[in-house]
Amino acid sequence: MKFDTKVIHAGIDPDPATGAIMTPIFQTSTYVQRTPGDHDGYEYARTQNPTRSVLETNLAALENGSAAVCFGSGLAAMDAVLKLLNPGDEILATDDLYGGSYRLITKIYERFGLKVQFIDMSDPSAVAEKITEHTKLLWIETPTNPMLKLVDIEAICKVAKEKGVRTCVDNTFASPYLQTPLDLGADLVLHSATKYLGGHSDVVLGAVVAKTQELADQLYFIQNASGAVPGPQDCFLVLRGIKTLHLRVERACKNAKKIAKYLVMHPKVANVYWPGFKDHPGYEIAKKQMRHFGGMVSFDMLEDTMEVANKVLSSTVLFSLAESLGGVESLIGHPATMTHASIPRPERLKVGLTDSLIRLSVGIEDVDDLLEDLEQAFANL
Repeated sequence: MKFDTKVIHAGIDPDPATGAIMTPIFQTSTYVQRTPGDHDGYEYARTQNPTRSVLETNLAALENGSAAVCFGSGLAAMDAVLKLLNPGDEILATDDLYGGSYRLITKIYERFGLKVQFIDMSDPSAVAEKITEHTKLLWIETPTNPMLKLVDIEAICKVAKEKGVRTCVDNTFASPYLQTPLDLGADLVLHSATKYLGGHSDVVLGAVVAKTQELADQLYFIQNASGAVPGPQDCFLVLRGIKTLHLRVERACKNAKKIAKYLVMHPKVANVYWPGFKDHPGYEIAKKQMRHFGGMVSFDMLEDTMEVANKVLSSTVLFSLAESLGGVESLIGHPATMTHASIPRPERLKVGLTDSLIRLSVGIEDVDDLLEDLEQAFANL
């Protein structure tokens, strides 16, 4: 089954009770049993829910995994992956990392004995040199947030396997429409389904897709034991969003390409970060492992101050100033004070995250209107 068909049909059948073509919202906390242990596969809604089960089956199909496990948010999904580790274990994580991921590792899990190194993963051989007997997990973002750096998933996963280290790829920025890390050797794929999978800025949900059923079973145990599960309404909304994933991401990528080309020629813009440019360090990697170059674009203002950035951020109309990404509407954000505020400024600057860096999540509006909106915002400087 091809991807464009999977989003509509994989794991999704008409409701056997009514014939409803859309998966019903099973809004229940418990299920009646005929006798103790004699039931239809559902006992308690923290452990199982039919709406969630359909979503998990669909996500596993999209990422070509054995099984998917859903959680209340992307960070709850990451929390479950980190619970696979033990005190004293080490994580090697991408140095350009989402602020919430950085915060969870450093502020929560380091207190419980996990160790972490944030490293540049652009050179697989350099990554191999960092792996020690204590390293148990490589945490990979690609494209990274917000600098749009690319990591060669296949090469890094090959290094990890040779060293006996597990890999998890945060695929939120790309979505399974653009890349499928499990096919490239990853053990786990994580999504903030709040973003491209849901696609309409109306739900918060996370998911992990496992390459093997054994790994999925460990995550199912954590899901049930820890209880950070999504509600059926949220699962329904993500299922609804997934049906148009391919169409939305295709349009966002097309719009982002035009906007990136506009920005790189603008006299008030210093640097544009978008992997579709041939001089981008990750261009060849993106061509190899992604279907398109994505709908995210970041750029530095020529005058590198927060004041200049704020003038642009507060002047757009169609680009809404808000956190998050991957929705049908275009968003504009300031990573230094929003998504990455939890990362100390010296650490941000090490990876190029300047005070004037602006991040765009390009939506599916008419691109000419989006370009006009940016132009009038720059005119206010």
